[in-house]
Order: sequence, then structure tokens, then C-alpha cells
Amino acid sequence: MARPPLVLSLGEPAGIGPEVLAKAWTALKGEKPFFVLGDAWLLAAQGGPVVEITDPAEALSACATALPVLHHPAPAPVTAGAPDVRNASVVADWIERAVNLCLAGEASGLVTAPIAKAPLYAAGFRFPGHTEFIAELTADTPFDGTRGPVMMLTARDLRACLVTIHLPLDQVPEMVTAERVKRTARVVHESMRRDFGIAEPRLALAALNPHAGESGALGLQEIEVLRPAAADLRAEGIAITDPLPADTMFHDEARATYDAAVCLYHDQALIPVKTLDFWGGVNATLGLPIVRTSPDHGTGFEIAGKGVARPDSLIAAIRLAAEMAAARARG
Repeated sequence: MARPPLVLSLGEPAGIGPEVLAKAWTALKGEKPFFVLGDAWLLAAQGGPVVEITDPAEALSACATALPVLHHPAPAPVTAGAPDVRNASVVADWIERAVNLCLAGEASGLVTAPIAKAPLYAAGFRFPGHTEFIAELTADTPFDGTRGPVMMLTARDLRACLVTIHLPLDQVPEMVTAERVKRTARVVHESMRRDFGIAEPRLALAALNPHAGESGALGLQEIEVLRPAAADLRAEGIAITDPLPADTMFHDEARATYDAAVCLYHDQALIPVKTLDFWGGVNATLGLPIVRTSPDHGTGFEIAGKGVARPDSLIAAIRLAAEMAAARARG
């Protein structure tokens, strides 16, 4: 029996989402069957073949010849590069409907096109972003494992997972607690097994301070927080290193020694990811009852409607979601 297709939420309609969705279909054409939940007319305006579907299963055959769309129109006219708060509610609706299709087993995973937070906030959206919204939508669904969400960024052979995300740098030390580090590592360990088929995952823990604190001379977090947390995790059967100097963790030879890196703050993970593959990085959410990935870029209002947006990251996000869904299906 064929696995259900992936569902892609359209995201901010005035951004580059419609363009890169159409380009991704052109590049893949059924390689990884998917459909879009969004405005079919807006996608048809991109110039490629579009087919409206009424059942997600139709995408399995339709995706080879046209971009399948479960039509849910935007209420207000869309102008590329100019987000309209009148469309904010439908952006949230597309995400929620897509999540519900995954929970119902009608889609095998969700790939989210970028959203613009300002119009969503102006319309009353109360979540910091996609990740937190999806976490709440799936909160009542049983889940066999440590629940996230944990953000993971991937590029080439690097999987970088975050203990903290969008925090001012001066707030990071107080938020890097032993319990937060341990919960993140548990989610990552379980996800490597469940979503990537790695039977015995190897995790590398990044240090907070230069030179991993230089035996306390450059900071005490490694001694007081990180090493005890790593020891506790190893006692649970999780293979994780003591905190490693972050400046030597990401070169080719170092990456070969682990399956995922547990990073402590935003730039510690994002700089190596974007250096390895600026155009093709992917954002994945671990520790949820559903598979969710996203391209690692924003709405691109400044280039929306100009035909120059690159679909590399979205294509990589579709492929990663398909691989994660297949690993979950294998059990």
C-alpha cells in the first residue's frame, strides 16, 4: 500500500512561497508525491500546470503531471511583496488543516512554506511562529517518546539541534540548564532512531564558552551544568560527548564522528549549517507526533514576484520529510 503524500502549506501568499512551490514541483514531478494546501489560483498564476484535488490520495497519481492543490482560497487579493493582514487568518488555517490531515493519516508529513509574523500578530496570532503553533495543534495527540518541539537544522551531513532558539545572547547562559540540555538530547536521540533509522545514535554536545571553558578559566557552565548533564544522559544509555569546543566541531573530519550536534544557541548551529549549504539548508521539528520540515529561509518579500527565488531549500525540505516519513513507516 502506497504511503500517503506529503502536504505543503502555502505560507505567506505575498512572499516567495507560491513561486518556490511551483519550482519545486517542476524539479521533482512525482519523485516525492505531495500536494499543496492553499490557493490554487495563486499557484496557477506561476505558469505551471495545476490540478485541484478533493482528496489527498489523488496527489499520488496527479503529482507526476501537475501540481496538486487542495484549494482553500485567500480571502483578499494577493500582491507579491505586500502582505495583507486580511489574509493572515487563512495562513493559519492552511497550517491547521495540514496538521489535521497528518494526524488523520491522510498525509505522511508536513512541509511548511515561510510565513510572515507581523501580519499574523496584527490579526491576533498568539504563537511565536510555526513551531509553537504546530506543537499546540498536536499537543493532545498521544506520542511515544520525549515530546519536543526541538528545532533541527540540516545541511549536507550536519544535523544541528538547538537547546535555545531566538534569545538575546546575554540570556542564553541562564537558559542553558541541565534539564533543558537533557530534554533536548533525549528528543534528538529518539528522533535519530525513529525518523532517521539510526539504531545507535552518536550525539556531540557543544560547549557554551570558548575552549569549552578552559577548565573553568573561561566560564563554569561546562563544569557545573554541561558535563553533569552529559554524564546523566550516558547513564540513561544515550551516547553523547562531554561539551566540545564549538570552533572544532564542524569541520569534515569532526562531523564524521557524530550523527547530530546538540547546540546551545542560535548562531552556534546556524553558522555552520549556512556555511555548509547556504541555499539548501532545512529546518525540521523533532519530537512531534507528525513529521514537519521547512525551508531554511523567510518570505523574501524583496524578491517576491520577480521570478528569481531559488527552490533549493524547499526541495531539500520535501526530500527530508519524505525520508523521515518513510523511516517512521518502517518503525
